[in-house]
Amino acid sequence: MNKKPVLPLTVLVVLLLAAKMVCAEVSVGVQQGNWIEYEVTFTGSPPADHRVTWARMEVAAVQGTTINLNVTTKFANGTLFYETVTLNLETGQLGDDFIIPANLNIGDTFLDQYHGNITINGAEERSYAGATRTVVYASTAQNIYYWDKATGILVEGISEFPNYAIHSTTSKTNMWQPQILGLEPAVFYAVLITAITLVLAVAAFLWRRRR
Repeated sequence: MNKKPVLPLTVLVVLLLAAKMVCAEVSVGVQQGNWIEYEVTFTGSPPADHRVTWARMEVAAVQGTTINLNVTTKFANGTLFYETVTLNLETGQLGDDFIIPANLNIGDTFLDQYHGNITINGAEERSYAGATRTVVYASTAQNIYYWDKATGILVEGISEFPNYAIHSTTSKTNMWQPQILGLEPAVFYAVLITAITLVLAVAAFLWRRRR
């Protein structure tokens, strides 16, 4: 009687399950202390709780795929509203899609508890808070969202409803530095120092030749 290859089959199943778990792993791209601020404009007649002009979101803690946020919202009448928000990137608890898994590519999906699986529609280079960033974007029924690819944090949102529209865009953050002449600050100053050194070296050489 031939024996069935039970052990090799079992090993194959285990390997496939392990590979599936690795592929499904959620990458968190923010850390405690990260913050971002938004300028918000609206048109039409939004309800009072949507008449927002500014907002700030700060990461208070990160544990696994759970992210605790401190959110400050400023309304058109000058009122400030403070709240704490808990996100879980694995279960789809994303608030208003504040943060999604980092480093998603076109065609990748992530879970939103309100909208189900959302697919990344595209990626492009856009400027936010003084720097050019690679962003990914997706849309739902009334919303278009742009997220910074490396961190997964929301950088721009456009919401359109029958009677009003809201546009939020990043104004400041500590997650990247504003660029100088299109270069990262460290690169710009390295190039500047090198250029100054070369100029001084040439000047010294010419001065010695004249003497």
